[in-house]
Parts: sequence; C-alpha cells; structure tokens
Amino acid sequence: SSPPPFSPKGRSSDLDAIVHCIAKAEKFIYISVMDYFPLTIYTPQIKYWPIIDNALRAAAIERKVEVRLLISWWKYSRPSESYFLKSLQDLTYSYPNVKIEVRRFIVPTDPHLNKIPYARVNHNKYMVTDVAAYVGTSNWSGDYFIDTAGIGTVFESVGHQNNGNIRQQLENIFHRDWYSNYSFPLNINETHSENLWDLSRSSYQHSSYEPYIHL
Repeated sequence: SSPPPFSPKGRSSDLDAIVHCIAKAEKFIYISVMDYFPLTIYTPQIKYWPIIDNALRAAAIERKVEVRLLISWWKYSRPSESYFLKSLQDLTYSYPNVKIEVRRFIVPTDPHLNKIPYARVNHNKYMVTDVAAYVGTSNWSGDYFIDTAGIGTVFESVGHQNNGNIRQQLENIFHRDWYSNYSFPLNINETHSENLWDLSRSSYQHSSYEPYIHL
C-alpha cells in the first residue's frame, strides 16, 4: 500500500511491490497504465522521480528482458509524457537484445461522448511478467506513491501452473489490447483533438507499419 505512513505494519509499500516484480522478471515485462511519468507532476515544483523508470531500463539492458508499455492517450493526457516514453523506446537495439516498445491505447470518442467528464479512456493499472502479475490503484507517477493512498496486489505463479491463473489471464488481456485496433505506435507529435481516434487511425494508416515508428 501507499504512501508508507499509511501502511500497516508488515505490509510492503506499493512501490517496492512494483520494483520487486520488475526485478524478478526473466523474459518479459508488460505494463498497461493510464499515466506514466518518472516525475512528480502534481507538486508545486515538478521533481524528477526515476525509481520505476530506472528499474525498467536495468531490466532491459542488464538482463535483456523485453519491455512493453501500453499507455493511454486521451484529452487529459499531458503531451510531455510522450518524451519520457520515447526516451525508453529509443534504447531499443542500443545493445544486442535490448527491446523496449511503447504503444498508445485510444478509446474511440466523439463530441457528444466527450461531454461525459473523465470518460473514454483505458484506466488500467497493471503489470504482468513471465513470473508475476501486479494490479494496483495508482497511476505511475511519483505523486501516487508519495502522497496518495493506494493499494496493490501481487500474484506470483507457482511452478508451471500458469493455465487459467490471474497472471496468465492478464497476459492474455495485454496481448488482446496490444494487438487491437485501439493500439497505436507512439507519436511524439501527438496533439489533442475532438476525436483522437480518427487522428491516430489516420496516422497509422499512412505509416509503413513498422514496429518502431515516430511520426
């Protein structure tokens, strides 16, 4: 749970649980969250907060663990987020077998649906690896682990008993969304519009369908 002052005795911190799952991954780390920032973004002064970001970079570079991030993009997303995501993705093939992929998940909308406040977004907060799954309540910026009450649960596979368990179900869900029509390559020039779905679909259709496209 988080923040630490709110946590009962004997309970792991939410942040430690996430870093633990990243550190134990051997083959892949798949992350699906609404927001991803190595910063505190709600403080009067923005502060650099690279704890999760560093753990992902270490996993990819030191252990050659494949990393995929599926991050939501909607009318409340901050354009600066794309630069931090791009800095992760740009590590791909910097050394042999280093692979970090980032895609955006966009829920179709229109001016009528946009009247509903804080809707039309994939509000996921989970991570799944080849050995564990994590489901939480916090977006992934420092503020949520320092100043906001939240809780997370870690599910670890026992032996080879993967079929049908929560870890395997989350892996299946991630693949479903990653390869769906709502998933788009990271676009560093993302801009807000009344219909982000049409904007991204148009960009995708005019791309060359390569896996690491920066439009």
